[in-house]
Amino acid sequence: MTIEVDLAAPLSIADLRAAREPITVLVGPAVRERVTAGRVFLAKVLGDDRAVYGATTGFGALVGYAGRADQRDQADNTLAHLGAGQGPDIEPDLARATLLVRAHSLARGDSGVSPHVVDALAAALGTTFAPAMPRLGSVGASGDLIPLGAAAQALRGRGDAYLDGRRLPAAEALERAGLEPLPLDGRDALALVNGTSLTTAATALALDRVRASHRVIQLLTCVLADLLGCDPQFLDAGLLDAYGHPGAIAVAARMRATLDGVTPSGTRPLQEPYSIRCTPQLLGAAEDALRYVDGVVAADLASVSDNPLFFPGADRVVHGGNFFGQPAAFAADLLTMVLAQLGNLAERQLDLLVDPVRNGGLPPMLAAGPGQQHGLQGVQLASTALIAEIRRDAMPASIQSLPTNLHNQDIIPLGTQSALRALDQSRLLSLITGSLALGLRQAVHVGARTPTAPACAELLDALADAIAPIDPDRPLEAEVRVAAAIAESRSGLKNL
Repeated sequence: MTIEVDLAAPLSIADLRAAREPITVLVGPAVRERVTAGRVFLAKVLGDDRAVYGATTGFGALVGYAGRADQRDQADNTLAHLGAGQGPDIEPDLARATLLVRAHSLARGDSGVSPHVVDALAAALGTTFAPAMPRLGSVGASGDLIPLGAAAQALRGRGDAYLDGRRLPAAEALERAGLEPLPLDGRDALALVNGTSLTTAATALALDRVRASHRVIQLLTCVLADLLGCDPQFLDAGLLDAYGHPGAIAVAARMRATLDGVTPSGTRPLQEPYSIRCTPQLLGAAEDALRYVDGVVAADLASVSDNPLFFPGADRVVHGGNFFGQPAAFAADLLTMVLAQLGNLAERQLDLLVDPVRNGGLPPMLAAGPGQQHGLQGVQLASTALIAEIRRDAMPASIQSLPTNLHNQDIIPLGTQSALRALDQSRLLSLITGSLALGLRQAVHVGARTPTAPACAELLDALADAIAPIDPDRPLEAEVRVAAAIAESRSGLKNL
């Protein structure tokens, strides 16, 4: 069944996930009325010989010079110079989410864009079409100019695009998809590129993945504590109420529910290592940070990121900086900090689990026959490499401002880099949590006690049904991904 997304309604992260497949984008009467009103007002403004950036002027640092008189030529003038991106293409799924975010922004009617532009974006999203957009080139200051410029060109039948996952010349992809090349004038072209839609889409999808991993680690921590026989007093409601942080209180409540019915073994130390004992504080701080990112993403998904904006009712054309992606830059960098510490936690929990000194006497590396077999040894090595990769790239991008564009863009947010990096790293984090889940499954095979909390037993049963014991050794890269998917499906969030 094809999912419908109404451009008159708020846009959600679920909508962005859905856009990886063909979706029905509804451009209803209310949207068409306000987009048309903005377009009619633009014509009036131009007829009054008012200055409108990008319609009557050059671009960026060349704003003081006149643009091309023919508006179709002005579209070429806008897009040709942006064909300077480098690096690999962004993933087609992300490119399609970007088109949906841009369509929603333009559908607000404040951009003076032609109604047929919104229709064309909706039509493209109804197929498997995705523009080929270069990963490198955006500084996130005047929006995602270079990657969105490539998207606009692909919609015109220039450059390259993907159809059914295959990279083709854009004109061929349009024809095979049954789409017409998109005609643009100067305002249309600028409205397509002068926003943060790629940054917003990448930040939103990264948030979705990190939230999934956050819930997974809560679940896996409970399973680890149950298998080891830990006393759950570190989750005590009175203890966390005294701590006073809302995220920690909420996380501890969820973990207590997961551990409902648990029976401590009575053989563990009075105080567990911090990777167990301090999880409500660590994961609670992550929850508080993620709630901040929730708000930024919600605002970005509802925003009009463009310049200038047109307000027919007030007879105003307003030039400003709504394309400046600082909120998402800060939010995506915060996501990177959160996911790095989540990865640190999961990697340390795996280390605890494979260590016979701390795991209650289970064999080293959870090997069924130590020496003759090696259990989780390779998986742990890979997890160490994964968290090192995440930590190496954890330097915030949002503070790396460099002046560019003849000092017109004399300060820049670099949100695109922040967002794309957070999305990349969120995928690595899920591999670390999958490694921990695989270790928990193996621990039961080599002598860990049967879980006493029903919710913990349920997850381990699901893992055992899907993954055979590591006995004898075998390659485990596929099982790590299977374990990650099972844990995500059982954590209360949609598996990504």
